[in-house]
Amino acid sequence: MTLPDFRNEPYTDFSNPQNRHAMEEAQRRVRAAFGQEYELMVGGRRVRTDEKLRSVNPSRPSEIIGTLSKATPELANQAVEAAYDYFPEWAAVEPETRVQMLLRAADLLRRLKLEFDAWLVYESGKTWPEAEAETAEAIDFCEYYAREMARLSGPQPVVQMPGEKDELHYLPLGVGIVIPPWNFSLAILAGMTTAALVAGNTVVIKPSSETPVIAAKFAELLLQAGFPPKSFSLLAGSGAAIGDLIVQHPKTRFISFTGSRDVGLHINELAAKHQPGQVWIKRVVAEMGGKDAIIVDATCDLDRAVDGVLYSAFGYQGQKCSACSRAIVDTQVYDDFLTKLQAKAATLTIGPTDDPAYYMGPVISESARRSILKYIETGKSEGRLLTPERPVEGEGYFVPPTIIADVESHARIFQEEIFGPVLAVTRASDFHHALALANDSQYGLTGAVFSNDPDHIEQARKHFFVGNMYINRKCTGAMVGAHPFGGFNMSGTDSKAGGPDYLLLFLQGKSIAEKVG
Repeated sequence: MTLPDFRNEPYTDFSNPQNRHAMEEAQRRVRAAFGQEYELMVGGRRVRTDEKLRSVNPSRPSEIIGTLSKATPELANQAVEAAYDYFPEWAAVEPETRVQMLLRAADLLRRLKLEFDAWLVYESGKTWPEAEAETAEAIDFCEYYAREMARLSGPQPVVQMPGEKDELHYLPLGVGIVIPPWNFSLAILAGMTTAALVAGNTVVIKPSSETPVIAAKFAELLLQAGFPPKSFSLLAGSGAAIGDLIVQHPKTRFISFTGSRDVGLHINELAAKHQPGQVWIKRVVAEMGGKDAIIVDATCDLDRAVDGVLYSAFGYQGQKCSACSRAIVDTQVYDDFLTKLQAKAATLTIGPTDDPAYYMGPVISESARRSILKYIETGKSEGRLLTPERPVEGEGYFVPPTIIADVESHARIFQEEIFGPVLAVTRASDFHHALALANDSQYGLTGAVFSNDPDHIEQARKHFFVGNMYINRKCTGAMVGAHPFGGFNMSGTDSKAGGPDYLLLFLQGKSIAEKVG
């Protein structure tokens, strides 16, 4: 099976009036579909229940995006059982057929790109550029994993012993539980789900309760692409109501999770406990967040560093596991850096994300907003507030960009993941000290270094302990194929999504040796 080389999906240029008009039209079409009810999908059946999950627009919470039925424990159990029953049939489908389905899914996403952008704007609170980057990433995952499955579908190269025919084949695992986050409710959902499906596994998807409509839209797209209705189920509901049940189920073979540290550890603990009738050790693929640092060296281009920190910290309101939440700055340039950063932060606009005039939008929910504001209050006692506490008009869950300087490494806002537009700035005596501060974290997801000193850059290459390190650029924006994504320690299992190792997490190897002659 030969496919053209992988190329990342280009971004739509919204400065082009024609593209801008097309996006405005897409927003109108999506807005006209607000308030619809979406059904659950359970083993090929469409299901409605009495209890509903309501999704709102975080820019205007009075607007209802849509509703989904909540799954009951009985339906959750049925979904796993149905996936288990259908697995042998789906696993027997030729890999080339599954690859072609995934390529069709990529093509459908490409054709519906602006509609999915608009759903992300309204349900996830993403600005136009952030939504466009996410939809493009979802397309990239489909295209990349299709090629990876083509590569892994045949016999793999092994040493041939004299007098033997030796082979290594990869087989699908079984039933997978896919639990994506709300902050990349399309891209990460698409990547986790399609990787498992194209490898020949059946899947039960439990989307975030904050962004269930996007999950329902993507599930419909998978069906349009030709994935059989029984190959996946879509369940909405809380972790307590159905999440623990499907993770613990003895017929669940693996769990693919992206979300918070605490939930990831809970899933790992549940999955590790053997259940009666279970005949395997469950595999957990987890990406659990970060407390990402950018080091600003005395030798760097300071304006470039300011831009890198600013856009890493406040893009999508800091709601990325890769977002910069700690800037660690050499004392020689510390004061100049703060002056420049403060001036740039003052130019950031904030408002409803369907208006492209705004750089920042809302945080995802009122509970997230309350949590972030509590951290800001804590930060005021742990450092020096640099940004004014400006009010933001409108009903949305808005939190303005917040910078707190002179933060020590023992401070809560230096150590704890906030997941909002809050940046702690810390002074380092030299580069060695800066590197030690950057590594003073239980997390190890992303990080960046701005420096023009080759020795310092080399030190960072060897001793900055993160899964994704960037030099003289921002620490967000990993590209499929180029920057396999995943981190160390409490950032998860370093699963490297969008890289050549990822599909192996959803496969198992079988070695076959045949005596000949």
